[in-house]
Parts: sequence; structure tokens; C-alpha cells
Amino acid sequence: MTILIIGGSGFLGAELIRQANAAGHTTAATYATKPGTAAPTAWHLLDLRDADSIDAVLTRVRPDVIVNASSGGADWQVTAQGPIRLAIAAAKHGTRMVHVSSDAVFSGTHVHYNESSPPDPTTPYGAAKAAAETGILAIHPEAAVVRTSLIIGHGCSAHEKLVHDLATGTRDGALFTDDIRCPVHVTDLAAALLELAACQATGIHHVAGPDAVSRHELGTLIAQRDGLDPTRLPTALRAHSHHPGPLDVRLDSRATQHILRTTLRGVRQFIAVPAEPRRCFTTPEQPLMPTPDPGAAGPVGRAL
Repeated sequence: MTILIIGGSGFLGAELIRQANAAGHTTAATYATKPGTAAPTAWHLLDLRDADSIDAVLTRVRPDVIVNASSGGADWQVTAQGPIRLAIAAAKHGTRMVHVSSDAVFSGTHVHYNESSPPDPTTPYGAAKAAAETGILAIHPEAAVVRTSLIIGHGCSAHEKLVHDLATGTRDGALFTDDIRCPVHVTDLAAALLELAACQATGIHHVAGPDAVSRHELGTLIAQRDGLDPTRLPTALRAHSHHPGPLDVRLDSRATQHILRTTLRGVRQFIAVPAEPRRCFTTPEQPLMPTPDPGAAGPVGRAL
């Protein structure tokens, strides 16, 4: 199977490339600024704002399936319209598509959300993600949209790096105690995405861990795993901050877990295992108090 990974230079994209290669697939990957450290069969420069650029890459690669692991933050052209352009091209070429979305499409009003829950975003980023979901499934009904949460793993995620910076005093900021999410390990998420691509799943799917924790509790778990002092992690309330966003969003992934061989581990399970040393790609500065982004760790607007 030939897999085209959009946003291959990012944290999730790199893990998708690694696992797809290990499974014997032919992999091609795209980047917006520079190739990542992973090693697909080929790298392709791609601008999701340019429909001709998208069509040209699909014509060159001729993939069996596209996995879109890109992220554009609140940039509507990239995060909302980019995936829709991609879906148009995928439908034209007869190519399956798996699109990674976010728990940011929900407001947190109802706390628990399954695949049938209607989006009700409260931030520009969440609104862009929700618009992309609607557009993709309207244009390409055979596509799969996969919502996820905070992505953790190998010490390379933005969240893990932030915890290290805060614990060592190399950066100012705080971790919210009232912002609750269901973190997922990048290895589990990538495996689930490739499974869904292979089994030709369609529609909405949730892929997140079963454990709900605050960002501060997540930081404490990371600090303890990595031998850092968790008491050095500053705390704050999102509700009292200048960083608006949903407070408590818990993705219910049980329906998707039922069709997966991959076990979606809870953060308390996978964080107990020491971080496996990996070469991490360079990331830009992240907000001091993270936004509801599901774990973007490439250049903002480029890749998850």
C-alpha cells in the first residue's frame, strides 16, 4: 500500500512514517517549510492553500490512502479550507483519506463526547477543525475523520518539553488545573490511524486514551517519570487566564476501540514506562499556557 502522509515533518507525522515503513508500506510525506527527520520513500513540498499544489502531489505519488496529520492552528485557510481542498483532490483521484481532527471541536459543556456528539466549538481553532470535518465528509463520504486529544510520547511532544522547561526554570508559564483532556500516546494514535486506513473505515472516529487528567496532572506524571521535581511546576486556572478554551472535554473512544486491534492506553499506564530515547525534531516556541491544540509540535500551521 502506498501511503501519503500530509504533515510528515511533525511529531505525529514522523511516527506515522516510522510505523508505515516498518509495516512494509511505500510512504511519501509532505512538508511546508522543510523535511523532517523521518525517512519516507520521498518528501514533497506542499502548500495546503494551493489546490494545484495538492493535485500535483497526488498525481506524482498516486497513493492508495492519504493520512492528513497537518495542523494550521487558527489559520482558516490551512486548518479549515486546506483539508477540504485535500478531500476534493482525493475524491477526484479515487483515493481514500483519513483526516486527524481534534477535541477542540467541542465546548466542554457536556464533558463526555462520543462520535455522535455534534461539534460546538468555542475557539477559532476549534471552529476551523469543525468546518474541515463537515466539508471533508460532504465532499468525500468515504473518508474517515479521527478526533484525538493531547498527543504524548518519547519525550518529544510539546507538552513533555514544556514540563521540562517549567520544572527546570528555563521558561515562564503555568499548567492549568481546570483544563481536562484524555491524552493519547503517539505510538497508539499512529497505529490506530494506519489500522483505520487499512480497514477502510469511514465517518467519525474518536482515538484518545481512557484516562481524563488536567494539564497540571499530566505535567506531574511526566515530571515523575523523567525524574523532575513536580512541585516546581507552576499552576493556573484557564478560567482566570487570557487563554480562552474548553475546560473539560473527554473523548469517549470505546466505539472505535471496539474495531481496533491497537489498545488505546490511558496516560497513567503509558506514562509509567520510561520515555524511549528518540531523536526529536525541532519545535518552535509554544504558548506559555497551552491552547486546546491536540499537540501540534511542528511549526504552527504545519504539522502535528
